[in-house]
Amino acid sequence: MSDWKPIIGLEVHAELLTKSKMFSSAPVVDSVEAPPNTAVDPVSLGLPGTLPVINAQAVEWGIMVGLALNCEIPPVNQFARKSYFYPDLPKGYQISQYDRPLAINGYVDIDLSDGSTKRIRVRRAHLEEDTGKLTHIPGGSLVDYNRAGVPLLEIVSEPDLNSAEEAEAYARKLRAILQYLGVNTGDMSKGVLRVEANVSVMHKDDTDFRTRTEIKNLNSIRSMYRAIEYEVRRQIKLWESGDEVRQATLGWDENKQRIVVQRYKERADEYRYFPEPDLPLVEVSREMVEDVRARLPELPDAKRERFITELGLSAYDAGVLVADKAVADYYEAVLNAGADAKSAANWIITQLFSLMNRDGVERDNIAETNVSPQNLAALIAMIDDGKLNKGSATKVLDIMWREGGAPATIVETHSLAQVSDSAAISAVIAQVMDENADMVEAYRNGRDKVFGALMGKAMGALKGKGNPQVVRDILQQRLDAES
Repeated sequence: MSDWKPIIGLEVHAELLTKSKMFSSAPVVDSVEAPPNTAVDPVSLGLPGTLPVINAQAVEWGIMVGLALNCEIPPVNQFARKSYFYPDLPKGYQISQYDRPLAINGYVDIDLSDGSTKRIRVRRAHLEEDTGKLTHIPGGSLVDYNRAGVPLLEIVSEPDLNSAEEAEAYARKLRAILQYLGVNTGDMSKGVLRVEANVSVMHKDDTDFRTRTEIKNLNSIRSMYRAIEYEVRRQIKLWESGDEVRQATLGWDENKQRIVVQRYKERADEYRYFPEPDLPLVEVSREMVEDVRARLPELPDAKRERFITELGLSAYDAGVLVADKAVADYYEAVLNAGADAKSAANWIITQLFSLMNRDGVERDNIAETNVSPQNLAALIAMIDDGKLNKGSATKVLDIMWREGGAPATIVETHSLAQVSDSAAISAVIAQVMDENADMVEAYRNGRDKVFGALMGKAMGALKGKGNPQVVRDILQQRLDAES
């Protein structure tokens, strides 16, 4: 394996959240929730005699994405016909962009696990129309054309990725950018964002790339990661056994966790691209580009830098919080409710994420949990004010997670308020020392580690509600006084 290096490029297909389709006035609907074939019109059904009209909003949003990916926006782009025959494409061709795309020569910087940053080049981003959706059943297939004609932005990277980990980092970064721009939900389970991976391997003695394969329609980043790792191992095994890799279109069987060959790959010229005769050239003025640039929102890298410089967060914490727009929005809502920046980051990343992971809640859905930003801020305030210790606060958060509610009410209902009264704590510590005289004697004889055990017994006697600092101070005073 050390003699081989994976060579990976990703094609990311993002549906744009426009109200109407790419070339017609038919509405864009949730293709999972909406009844089949209810958001269609003669254009999206490919009926004879229809003419497409370019969706100006889709073009503007495509430019916005291109600028966010540091791309050049050529002054002219053009649509083309891409011919192929499949039941989900009623016209027998797809209107796409070929040699004159909307955006070119961009890049995305990704963070690697060793703390370094790597620049991944973006070759192009081009607009096209989505196809319909096939549902295969015994004896045939069902076709839903609700998705046919939805604006689709295809973002193509250069083959700069050299591991499944890098591919995951790039895909997550790209997904976050699309979400921050508000042009795509990032919900891969509904197919509004799909990834295809071009994979080959390169031996340390190679001077040229070897044959690549393409893994189509990966509907989760986890599946993409597993599929790439599997395909890299498969290709290395083929080459080392003296066999060859054939250029092919592959699928990923999530249930069986293996690659399946769908068909051997067509060449680009077999698509018979030619300029779309029913659509004009799209001219993009420099004034339009600068107008779109001026309206770009704060993107993940800028937000991360702000969290570090203005809020004092670590680079790691800031990176985790901005990776998903929903999490970043939730975090800022907690801050707006009055929470300390570092405390809020810590409670979200450690405690709240732990609950979400335990119950299988995706981070995109953080705002839909029972823990509202206002209540989390109130919980953090109670900790900072000394009304709750961390152990009790964790119990409160767990109740908030399951049942919702304000932390003050939960603390009162479950008698979880922190005990800070010195007299009460001193009495409990005296009892603990009497019941554990042997441990006290061991501490007197120089076994300092016994202090932690006595501290634990004191906190246990206080049912975890004692103020840890007050308990520690009083215990230390009493032990020192008796030494």
